[in-house]
Amino acid sequence: QVQLVESGGGSVQAGGSLRLSCRVSGYGISRVFVGWFRQAPGKEREGVASICTGSIGTEYADSVNGRVTISQDNARSTVFLEMKNLKPEDTAMYYCAASDPYGICIKPPLTLSNYQYWGQGTQVTVSS
Repeated sequence: QVQLVESGGGSVQAGGSLRLSCRVSGYGISRVFVGWFRQAPGKEREGVASICTGSIGTEYADSVNGRVTISQDNARSTVFLEMKNLKPEDTAMYYCAASDPYGICIKPPLTLSNYQYWGQGTQVTVSS
């Protein structure tokens, strides 16, 4: 059974930083997409960043580009999301998601429908 467990969320002031972790178990992540998504109250879930775990491919949403970095540690089946210069509008529940194994990854997707497995989320709150 595939499980994703997020951690690292919290409350910070604007301009602060956080590092989110996503631990994946139940299958190997050597060749899957792993993405970070977020959902603020009253808004739809949106993609933040994604990575092809078998290559160096990454993708970032325009709203966070330059402020976040997605990385992987395949040995620990963990994907990280480093966030800096956080803004109040970054406040949301952050979810990690993983896909079934892919064939070729040129650009990892940021659309929800490409991901089959989801974590429970970790809350990020940024105060002004």
